[in-house]
Amino acid sequence: MVARLAVCLLLAPFLLGIIGKTKAFFAGRVGRPYLQVYYDVFKLLQKGSVYSRTTTWIFRAAPLVSLAAVLASALLIPFGGWAAPVSFWGDALLFAAFFGLARFFMMLAALDTGSSFEGMGASREAAFSCVSEIVLFLNFATLVILSKSFSLSQMIGERSWPSWTAMGPSLILVVLSTFIVLLVENSRIPVDDPATHLELTMIHEVMALDHSGPDLAFIIYAGAVKLFVLGAFLVAILVPYQSHHRSIDAVVFLSGMGLLAVAIGVVESGMARLRLDRVFAFIIGSFVLALFGLIVALARVL
Repeated sequence: MVARLAVCLLLAPFLLGIIGKTKAFFAGRVGRPYLQVYYDVFKLLQKGSVYSRTTTWIFRAAPLVSLAAVLASALLIPFGGWAAPVSFWGDALLFAAFFGLARFFMMLAALDTGSSFEGMGASREAAFSCVSEIVLFLNFATLVILSKSFSLSQMIGERSWPSWTAMGPSLILVVLSTFIVLLVENSRIPVDDPATHLELTMIHEVMALDHSGPDLAFIIYAGAVKLFVLGAFLVAILVPYQSHHRSIDAVVFLSGMGLLAVAIGVVESGMARLRLDRVFAFIIGSFVLALFGLIVALARVL
């Protein structure tokens, strides 16, 4: 369990470095170093935090709760040849609940500041997550039907390449819709641009504007871990490779995660941030994909 959490903490920020380097490559720039996020977090941890007199304990607790929740979700996902330390029937619900808990506290912290600007970001976060969570549960339902289990360890951790022969159409739709959910949940382009502070386009970043020092470091790290965990979930579906050698499984998993980060960078380089009224259409597109995946899975069973 400790080793799994250490892997998440050590490797999660590196994915952001790969995304940044990929975007810089397409823009014809050198870009920031791969380890820039580590430098930023270390620098923030050495600073002090500033709190407004209008905030309560919720504002101070939210970054830690958010980081703890996404780290706890990592214990439910099998990846890199490692079985999930925590596995039971219905753990997929707990997996989604941890993400909901992290989001809930971050929205409360934004509202706790009394700022209408941060309240706007919390409102957008809540609106978009309503649809993305439905998509996630539709994908869970599809995987439950295909695996005949409601545990993540069996849903994504005990399949092999032949499963793509029989379940290919459903799994392709699950992968595509999950990739969109990953972009939405991590506020990536085309849903949000983490590199901008433009009022009309901000969603997640606006909720962290009043945080500073270690609190901001925890929020950045929580975002990186959340990307890593959802990426691990997606890679486990897309590359169901398992051998008797844990080192080989780890190499395959890390390669898949690296390619996923490159894919995110390519998407962000080739697309602009969508207008706010079109973001819902983008998310609803993932809902349609997930719904068709469920229908195809049901048709196969019936």
